[in-house]
Parts: sequence; structure tokens; C-alpha cells
Amino acid sequence: MAQPLAFVLNVPGTPEDQDQELSPYDESEVHDSFHQLIQEQSQWASEEGVELQERSQHPSGSDQQPLLEPEGAPDFSSATLRILASMPSRTIGRSRGAIISQYYDRTVKLRRWASRPQLGDVGRSARPSLRMYDLELDPMAREEEEKRKLLVKELQGLTLAQREHMLRGMPLSLAEKRYLREETLPPLGKQRVRQTRPGHSSCCSCLREACILASRTLGLGQMEGLHLLTPWRYALKRIGGQFGSSVLSYFLFLKTLLAFNALLLVPLLAFIVAVQAAFPPDPPGPLPTFTGLELLTGGGRFTYTVMYYGYYSNTTLNQPCASLPEGAPCSSGARGLPYNMPLAYLFTIGVAFFITCITLVYSMSHSFGESYRVGSTLGVHAITVFCSWDYKVTQKWASRLQQDNIRTHLKELLAEWQLRQRPRSVCGRLRQVAVLGLVWLLCLGITLGCTVAVYTFSEFMTESPMSAEREGSLLVLPLVVCLLNLGAPYLYRCLASLERHDSPVLEVYVAICRNLILKMVILGILCYHWLGRRVNTLGGQCWEDFVGQELYRLMVMDFIFTLLDTVFGELVWRLLSEKKLKRGKPEFDIARNVLELIYGQTLTWLGVLFSPLLPALQILKLLLFFYIKKRSLMANCRAPSRPWLASHMSTVFISLLCFPSFLGAAVFLCYAIWQVKPSSTCGPFRTLDTMYEAGRIWVRHLEAAGPGVSWLPWVHRNLVENTFPIYLVSALLVAVIYLNIQVVKGQRTVISLLKEQISNEGEDKIFLINKLHSVYEKKERSSFKEPCEVRSAGKKRMNMG
Repeated sequence: MAQPLAFVLNVPGTPEDQDQELSPYDESEVHDSFHQLIQEQSQWASEEGVELQERSQHPSGSDQQPLLEPEGAPDFSSATLRILASMPSRTIGRSRGAIISQYYDRTVKLRRWASRPQLGDVGRSARPSLRMYDLELDPMAREEEEKRKLLVKELQGLTLAQREHMLRGMPLSLAEKRYLREETLPPLGKQRVRQTRPGHSSCCSCLREACILASRTLGLGQMEGLHLLTPWRYALKRIGGQFGSSVLSYFLFLKTLLAFNALLLVPLLAFIVAVQAAFPPDPPGPLPTFTGLELLTGGGRFTYTVMYYGYYSNTTLNQPCASLPEGAPCSSGARGLPYNMPLAYLFTIGVAFFITCITLVYSMSHSFGESYRVGSTLGVHAITVFCSWDYKVTQKWASRLQQDNIRTHLKELLAEWQLRQRPRSVCGRLRQVAVLGLVWLLCLGITLGCTVAVYTFSEFMTESPMSAEREGSLLVLPLVVCLLNLGAPYLYRCLASLERHDSPVLEVYVAICRNLILKMVILGILCYHWLGRRVNTLGGQCWEDFVGQELYRLMVMDFIFTLLDTVFGELVWRLLSEKKLKRGKPEFDIARNVLELIYGQTLTWLGVLFSPLLPALQILKLLLFFYIKKRSLMANCRAPSRPWLASHMSTVFISLLCFPSFLGAAVFLCYAIWQVKPSSTCGPFRTLDTMYEAGRIWVRHLEAAGPGVSWLPWVHRNLVENTFPIYLVSALLVAVIYLNIQVVKGQRTVISLLKEQISNEGEDKIFLINKLHSVYEKKERSSFKEPCEVRSAGKKRMNMG
């Protein structure tokens, strides 16, 4: 036990201590070990008594304070303070080289003061020569020099690029790095370096250094320019500083949706739209004139463009010999790479959806890891206070913006901490549960009424179809749907004011859940209306174009209603709140605005099969939304009255976008591809029973092509058509999710155990310190009693004599 204790307390152990190990349960031997340590420290303290007296008399000015001290305990002695100062926890953060240098300088000074005479008192001939005097008094310096030589040899064996990379990563000073770089150079390089030092530099070297410096400056400027090209960088910082992370999460989610749509649009433009535009089909007849109403309805002239499914051909493009009669010769110049449009249409949409799915899952897992990191909230207040300021900021507006960010973040952290500390009575909880149940019943009643209204109106539109002359009447169903989507959230918000949730986060989550139920139910009714009713009633018409136009009209009407609500609705609500209600500006409704984004993105995913250019329309819509919402936020809204930390909001938004939205759109498209018969008059699948038949026909052609590509039909038959791999992949995905959940639970358990162990170790330290102090006090009392007993015995003998 003596050896570990000596190691922990930074006390060198004796050979006797190293030969034997004491049991931690042998208390007497442990006390003897402590007594031995006390004697050693007392001996060291007597050698430097002045310093220890200053430390004991002025503990506040010392850089090494004693550890936690129980209340009512006496002041520690100088030897105990010396032991405490030598503990590892008191020397954390100090450089080992600095400590060695400090104690080396101190011992050298003491040795010189004690044994060496003044240089002025010695004759010139008796003075030692500096050349003959060994300056390397410390063996650590020799060892460091040897290590430096070994490092130089190791660096010389590396390439120039590896050597520079390693030198840049070393935590050394610039002078030390320059010395190592010069030592690793060959002799000719060293001579050139010495010649090119300041005072010996030539014109060529100065020109070369100037060119290198200019290139580096140009490169740094380009990197800074690319960093500044990040979309809405300054605007997002300003929103986060003034309105907090809760409002900022909406704009970050909008930016994420913009990236998803760009990722979806690129393959569609490259492999479907651009190719078909390069080989346009013959028009079926005279094209209608452009009236301007097509911008709202999506019909008319737009029907005969690459905007919709019906425009795309069902032939193999770039194959001119296919139109020649049988037996006619085909010139070599007319041959080209064939492009099967039905196969490209099906595979491009499938691959685009697969890439979107992978990106969504990755974004959700990454956001989950960032938001729900185990132990991420520990010490967040101290990190925010001491580590949030960026000292590279030099401009006033940037400094002011950073101050706003830090102040808002501190408000959110303190509000969350106060919310956790707030108690609530049992009666208050029961009353809140009753009010919450009543409000939920009313909200579900509103949702049911909106669903019945949409279903009834869609059935009315199915039974009485509109003629081509009355194209404007096609806007009636989208108009009704958008009115319900706009009015119902306001009713939900009025009812939510009765609940009075303590947590603003819970209030937002409840509002999101209610709005999500409303929008998903309405979209489900519309999907049934399109694939279950309209397919049978349209007859010989192109039902795919009709579905694409319906989704286009819904997107356009949703944009118009959201724009009107943002420009006029929020303005009127602000004026009413400021002039009549005297409450100031209203707050930004995060739940309603986020659900509008998810609703618009769901419409895009639903219509990408029937209108490949809907992602482009969604991108334009999101760009306009950002600037309009930002302007309305600055003018008509204020920061949340109850600040709250939206640490998990991005994860929730991505999860809602993935599971109800993307999963529902994928099921809808899979049903349309595998089960619904395509139109026989338009589109790339007009001669097939289902859209999926294009893949089977391609596999048959591959089987007939020869054994060189026989593996592709095998892959299609065993991995695509067979359902077992799908079930296997689903089972593996569920297993991975379950294992990740268990790993997170295990990490939380381990962290709780480590926290408990840290607290126990702190108590052990306090116990050891108090025990050490008590042993030392007992030893002092016993040493003080012996002289007193001797004096009293002497006095007794003198009195008796």
C-alpha cells in the first residue's frame, strides 16, 4: 500500500516499500505509511521553511489551493499542504517540462548559494572557464537532446510532404519547429537556409517567398469566399441571435428541404427531362394557345410539355433504324447508343427515391446523434459562459450578433433549468389532464369534419366532371383543401391556449401532432380519390396527367394561401395584438409553419412520378418562402416570451419528414407502379399492364442477349422480385435499430456509474486527507507531551530534592 500511496502523492518510495505490499485492511500499517510520508514531507518542509510559511500564512495568493475541506475542520499544517499540493489532481494542466524546469532552477540556486563563492571574490586565474564548464547540469536536458536527435533521424527518413505534415501537427513552438526543419535538411539545404536568413537573402529567394505568400493569401481568400457562399449564412445567425434556436430550427429545416429537392431534381433532369427534350415526340395535334391560366391550373399548353408524364414517349430513343421497313439497309452513320425511355423513366425515379431515402436516414441518424448524445448536457452552462466567444471576430456587427447569440442561448438554458425545478401539485396535474383530454376531443372532431368535407367534395367532383372549356373550375377542390388546411390550425391554436402547458416544447409537439394528423388524413383521402376513383372515371383520358395537374394545383394554391397568410394574416394579427389587445407582437407559430413545409414536400414526392419537374417548382417555392418568412418574422413577430432550448427539434422534423411523409409517398408510388394499369394513350408505359412490366421486359431481353449478361436477370429475379431479401433487410434494419437503442441505454448506465464513482472517489480523498491530518496531529501531541512530561518529572525531583 505504501508504494501506490507514494505514487499517488508524488512521493518517491523507498526500496523497502517496493519489496512489500501492505493490505488496505491493515489499518496500523497504513497509518505507519502515512506517518512515514509525514516525516518525509516535514523534512522537506524544514529545508524550505520560508516558502511553506508564506503558503500557510497566505493561502489565497497561492496557485495551489487545498482540496475540499469539511466545515469546522482546523487549518492544515504545512506538511499536509505540501502533500495536497503534490497530488495529481492539483498538478493537472501544468506542463511537465515547466515543473522540471522550476524545480531544477530552484535546486541549482540553492546549491550555488550554499557551496559556491562569489565570482568577484575569486582571482581571475582561479575563475573556471566557461568552455571547460559543463552547462548540461540536468540529466533531463541530455535525455531531451538525445530524444531530439532521434526525432531528427526519424524525420529524415520520411518524405518531404510527410515531414512537413508531422512538423505542423507537433505542439511545439515555431523556433523549435524551425530548428527541427533545418536539422532534417541535407547539408546543401542547410547552407542554403543559412544563406537565405534575414540579412543574407537574395533577390530570387525574396521573389520566391513573395510568390508563395501571394499564392497562400489567394488560396485563403478563395476558401473564405467559398465559406461565405453558404446559403443564408448571416441571415441564419441573425435569426438565431434575435429569436433563439426554436425559430431558427424552422429555417434550418427549410434549408434541409432545399437540399433534398436539389438532390432529387438532378437525376430527373439528367436522365429524363433533358433526354426527352433532346428528342421531342410528334405533337398529337394543334397545340392550344397560352392564356396565362395555365400558371394556376397546370393544364392547357403545359400538358404537351416535359412537365407531365404524358409527354414522354414509350420508344427507344436515338435508334433511327427502328423506323425503317424490314429488310432495308441501315447506314453506319445512323447508328447510335439506344436509350430506352420507359426503362430510364422507371429506374431514374427508383434510384432518385432510393438516394433520397438513404440521405433521409443518414440525416436522421446524424441529427439523433447530435441531439441525443449521452452526457451532452453536462456542463453546458460553463461551456456557454467560458467557451462561446470567438476571439477572431473583429467587426462590430459580428460582435453584436455573437453577443445576441450567447445571451439568447443562456436564456434558453436557464429557462429549461427553471422548468425542471418547478414543482406541480396532484390537483393541478389532474386538472391539466382533464383539460388536455377535452381539447384533444375537440381537435379530433375538427379533423373529422375536415376529412368528411374533403371526401364529400371529391366525390361530387368525380360524379360531375368539368369540361375543358371550364378549366378554372378545376381549382375548386384545391381551394377547399387549402382553406381547411389554413383555418383548422388557427382553431387548434385557440384551443391550445386553454391547456396552458408548462413546457413550451411540449406545446409545440402537441400542435405539430394535431396539424400532422389533419394534413395526413386529407392527403390520404386525396390519394384514394386519384387512384381509386379517378382512374376508372376518366376512361380513355390520361389519368397520370390529371394526377400530376392536381398535385401542381395543390402546390400552387398552397403557396398562394401561405403567402397571403404570411403577408396579410400575420400583419393583421400584429396590429390587432398591439392596438387592441395591448400584448405586443405575436410569437412565431413554429408548428404550423413546419407542417406547411412537410405538407408541400409530401405533395412533391407524391407527384414526382406524374410530373418530373415538381421538385424544381418546390425549390422555387422554398426560396421565396425563406425571404418572405424572414421579412415577416423581423417585422411582425417577437422572440418567444418563454425561451426554450430547441435541441431536439431538428431531429423531430427530420423524423416526421421521413416516416409519415416520405414513407406514405413511397407506398403511394409503389402501389401506382405495381398495381394500377397505365393509360393506353399517353406516357412511356402505354402498352403495358403495369409500369413494373418495363423492368420484366428488359430482363427478358437480357436473357435472350446471351450468357455474358446472365447475372443481371438472376439479380433481378432473386433480389427484386423475391420478397425474402426485402424481409431479411427489414429484419436486419430493425435489429440494428434495436442494438443502437441498447447501446445508448448501456452508455447512459455506464455514465451514471462513472458519475457515482467520481463522487465516491471525491469522498475517499476527503477521508484520506482528514485521516492524514488526524494522524499528524496525534503525532504532534505525543511529541509535545514527552518534553512536558520530562520537565514535570524534573520539577518533581527538584522539589523532592
